[in-house]
Amino acid sequence: MTPRERVARWLDGHNARVAWFARPNNFAWLTGGDNRVSKAASVGAAAAGYDGETLTVVTDDIEAERLREEELPPGTEVETFPWYESSLGEAVAEATVEPAVADFDAPGIGHVDATDLRQPLHVDAIDTYRSLSRDVVEAVEPVLREATATDTEREVAARLQHALTEREITTPVVLVGSDERARRYRHYTVQDEPLGDYALVSVTSEREGLYTSLTRTVAFDAPDWLADRTAAANRVETTALAATQAVGREAGTASAVFAAIQDAYAEVEHDGEWKRHHQGGAAGYAGREWFGTPDGDARVELPMGYAWNPTVQGAKSEGTALVSGEEIELLTEPDDWPTREVEAVGYDLALERPAVLHL
Repeated sequence: MTPRERVARWLDGHNARVAWFARPNNFAWLTGGDNRVSKAASVGAAAAGYDGETLTVVTDDIEAERLREEELPPGTEVETFPWYESSLGEAVAEATVEPAVADFDAPGIGHVDATDLRQPLHVDAIDTYRSLSRDVVEAVEPVLREATATDTEREVAARLQHALTEREITTPVVLVGSDERARRYRHYTVQDEPLGDYALVSVTSEREGLYTSLTRTVAFDAPDWLADRTAAANRVETTALAATQAVGREAGTASAVFAAIQDAYAEVEHDGEWKRHHQGGAAGYAGREWFGTPDGDARVELPMGYAWNPTVQGAKSEGTALVSGEEIELLTEPDDWPTREVEAVGYDLALERPAVLHL
């Protein structure tokens, strides 16, 4: 079912005539275009409305021509307003028919949360997701293969940003953890520390509204424990993906996957380690559509992107996979990088997961 078909069905069931989407991920999901000027903005410069038949975009007169020519599908109706006379919310309230809903604040208009509408992934998004993930791998791995122990976290992060930007990829999360900081912190935000003995690098990247995540580990003088902890995290991640597929086949919820994650931590002799960091969850038109928790009630949809990211102090395993009822496709599988075959705990599944790259 396409995004427009999903919106039309939602409108039929919720006594609404039109739904408006101005949050960038929802705008991209519905139109395929980008409504952002500021990449940091939670609401873009245009709103897309759909009434079951017609796609209409409301934007100010600064952005209208560019959006028509570069971002919107042919035939999209575009309504404009003078940038100095009103806000986007006010303009949408003026343009809409009632009753209406929106994913942002607009006077007199109800609210819609598009998270559930975006799941599962529609078929047209899957090839885009594959291409994005492949490009991220091809950008990240060469940068890390050229890293040295004396490079700083900030220097490596800058090179990663440059390599990704060249591929028209936005990167909201770039974490580079040098040896001591990677052991101390689960979110190793970039500082001016040299990498030292080893480094963890985690990236979440976006293009055309879709988000993909991965982590890689490079070592120059690896601690004795690094390989074992990385292998343990690999096994928890593999278990999470196996459980995702099994639970999704039964239309189960996130808590069932999380129970398998907890069991895997116990099996690899790191019981309770899950309490020290979130474990990831569904991915697609958000870095995480939802996060897994012990009592999470989000439904496990298939086919859908999933990015689980278990950690064991100083080590991490993370990638993005497309999980369907028939297959687990590793979208961010390594290219020129060492891997190991990893067996899931409690499931008949083995996957190739990234090992430590020794430089």
